[in-house]
Amino acid sequence: MRQIVLDTETTGLNPRTGDRIIEVGCVEIFNRKLTGNNFHRYINPERDSDEAALAVHGLTTEFLSDKPKFHEIAEELRAYVAGAEVIIHNAPFDLGFLNHEFTRLGMRPFVEHCGPIIDTLVQAKEIFPGKRNSLDALCDRYEISNAHRKLHGALLDAELLADVYLAMTRGQNSLTMDVEVESSAGGELIDVGPLGEIIVVAAAAEELALHEAVLADLDKSMKGSCVWRNYAPQG
Repeated sequence: MRQIVLDTETTGLNPRTGDRIIEVGCVEIFNRKLTGNNFHRYINPERDSDEAALAVHGLTTEFLSDKPKFHEIAEELRAYVAGAEVIIHNAPFDLGFLNHEFTRLGMRPFVEHCGPIIDTLVQAKEIFPGKRNSLDALCDRYEISNAHRKLHGALLDAELLADVYLAMTRGQNSLTMDVEVESSAGGELIDVGPLGEIIVVAAAAEELALHEAVLADLDKSMKGSCVWRNYAPQG
């Protein structure tokens, strides 16, 4: 399954009052593995950022002045996300801006070009009700280092969110996912194939003798038969 973790930075909070996207960052996940095929663009919004927004992302009008305008990257972004499941933290915010940018260019809304949307903020609230579920809080909770996050950045935040999402959904893996086990020979890792294929290693005679000695000691201390005798293999 192809998934895209997406984040944006904007000039303010409301596209309806003229705020624009200034940065898009996307991280690709395929079959729950980061591929490195990421998408990152700075965008000239043709306006200044609000002071509050500038304090969050630090992307000045001067820095963005020579960057492409949204219409120059829209088709590239559309092709990148086409058909993929898109993962966003607080999805209504980013989707509101993306849909607005696409429709102002005469294109269909962003959500009509990609697959289903997953909102990790909604997921986090279900898993941790009543707790802080910001991206920083989730990084702390899942022990994902965000020490390098001094300011918000779309690609950096998408990379952090990708790690958070994989950690948050770890228990949802398919039962046929590949696993690795440590070989008893030299400690190297060997691929044992799908989880459903169970490898049974019989105990050696010496190990069985040691096990029997432990049970005998337990029997003696209890002056009877210890409970583990009930689980002895039937021969």
